[in-house]
Amino acid sequence: MTKTAERQPPAAAALPAPPGPAPAGGGRRRRVLLDQARAYAFLLGGLICFALFSWYPAIRAVVIAFQKYTPGSPPEWVGTANFTHVLDDPEFGAAWRNTLTFTLLALLLGFAVPFVLALVLNELRHAKAFFRVVVYLPVMIPPVVSALLWKWFYDPGAGLANETLRALHLPTSNWSNGTDTALISLVIVATWANLGGTVLIYLAALQSIPGELYEAAELDGANLLQRIRHVTIPQTRFVILMLMLLQIIATMQVFTEPFVITGGGPESATVTVLYLIYKYAFLYNDFGGACALSVMLLVLLGAFSAVYLRLTRTEGDA
Repeated sequence: MTKTAERQPPAAAALPAPPGPAPAGGGRRRRVLLDQARAYAFLLGGLICFALFSWYPAIRAVVIAFQKYTPGSPPEWVGTANFTHVLDDPEFGAAWRNTLTFTLLALLLGFAVPFVLALVLNELRHAKAFFRVVVYLPVMIPPVVSALLWKWFYDPGAGLANETLRALHLPTSNWSNGTDTALISLVIVATWANLGGTVLIYLAALQSIPGELYEAAELDGANLLQRIRHVTIPQTRFVILMLMLLQIIATMQVFTEPFVITGGGPESATVTVLYLIYKYAFLYNDFGGACALSVMLLVLLGAFSAVYLRLTRTEGDA
């Protein structure tokens, strides 16, 4: 063997080629499709119920709004006659005026009172759980039962409200029986009944604020009101806005309180849009007019819902 042959390095061992990306196999694709089919199968029951009890009634109401519909007889297409009839009703303007006034008053009370209570609960050092339960108790009472309790409370004769005023030697009130006081009386009932959930949401938002922000504000000499203005409200502004929009959507559908407590009176002072829909459908037997009024309310609430969805999507993207 020559020296040249001796100095040649041994041949390098053949290395395996680096593994490339595995092609997507049919087995993996089948597993993904099977998982998706299983997920949709679990959702199918809920989707069917939602379609039957939510989507179908809404679509059916839009169709009936353009028909003369009487149970037991074939529907007759009348175009916009139902809308014209509803607009000419003297109670139409009163119903919308009462609903908007109720919504405005409910916002003033329903925005300020729960926020203040949440601030107080957030500052408590003892018995926090007890006071949370006390604040949330009205939510656990059925709405009709709550309205009946308040109806007795507002009774101008032997009601607890006037009895308390008499014991304090103060003038009594007609409460839900007076044209000037009936609507604000219902606002108080609705605010009390829905207070607990709003307070807990505000409380959760307050507890998510970093404590360092309050400490820095205190070092800068900020008092309690300044800390609320410059720290608390800016940190919870999104929650406040969302709850405000949801409250507008909920209060514009008020029905239980005027139905149970006042019956729309006195003198149509508490007739709301939803209560007027009830009167058209079940008292006047005019389902076309009821659906026409429902479509008007649907369009307005749909606009508020679109704003709510847009804001939540914007916040999520941020």
